[in-house]
Amino acid sequence: MENRSYKDALAGRYTSQLAAKYGLATNYRGVTHPSLPNYLAMTSGSTWGITDDGYHALPAGGLGAQLTSAGISWRAYMEGMTSGGCLSNTTLYAVKHNPFAYYGGRCPPQVVPFTQFARDISGNVPRFVWITPNMCHDGHDCSTATADAWLAQTVPTILATKAWKEGGVLLLTWDEGEDSINSVLTIVIRPNTPHRVSGHAYNHYNLLATIEDRFGLRRLGSAARAAAMTDLMG
Repeated sequence: MENRSYKDALAGRYTSQLAAKYGLATNYRGVTHPSLPNYLAMTSGSTWGITDDGYHALPAGGLGAQLTSAGISWRAYMEGMTSGGCLSNTTLYAVKHNPFAYYGGRCPPQVVPFTQFARDISGNVPRFVWITPNMCHDGHDCSTATADAWLAQTVPTILATKAWKEGGVLLLTWDEGEDSINSVLTIVIRPNTPHRVSGHAYNHYNLLATIEDRFGLRRLGSAARAAAMTDLMG
C-alpha cells in the first residue's frame, strides 16, 4: 500500500478491524523516501543509493531470484500492468511500485498482471505471493476510503484459501509514511492466532529478514543485521 502514516492508514474501517484482530506493529518505519528505494529495501536489503523514483537497472538478484534459485514457487501480481509489459507505465500501473522490474534490468516471468490473481488463488497458490495494487487502490492517487475498500474486497479472498488457512501468513504494509518519523502501518495476519501488538522498532529490512527466515533463505543486505519479527510471527 502507498503513502500513509500509521494513524492515517488506520482511518480505514476495514484496515482498523484487521489491526484490532491480528498482529500489529506499532513502531514500524519506512526506510527512506520516496517510494522506489523502500520497495528495493523490502526485496533486496538495500536502497542501492537511489533517491528517486526513476528506472535503474540493478544487478540481478533480490528476493525473487532467491526464491527461484531455491526452487520455491512465487508470483508477483501487478494491478494495472498490461500486455505492454512490466517496464511500461500506464495510467494505473507504475514501474516504481514493482521492485522485481529492477533486478537484472528486466522482469522475471513470475511477474504477471493482477488479472491472473483470481484464477491462481482458487487453484495451486504459489508459496510466495506479492501483490501491488494499482495507483488508485494502493492509496497513491485515491482516498484512504478507496484503498480500504479494495482491501476489504481482496483480503477476505486470500483468507478463504487453503494456502492461508493451513499455516499461511499475509503481511500487509505501506511503503512510506507522510509524517516526520516515516511511520507506516504493518499488520501480520495469521490463522488461529490471538491479537498481538509489538512496539519493537521495525522497518522494511526486518520484514525482509522475516520472509527470508521463513523460507530458509540467506538474508540479503541490511536484512542480515535486522531482527526478524518473531513476536508477531510465533
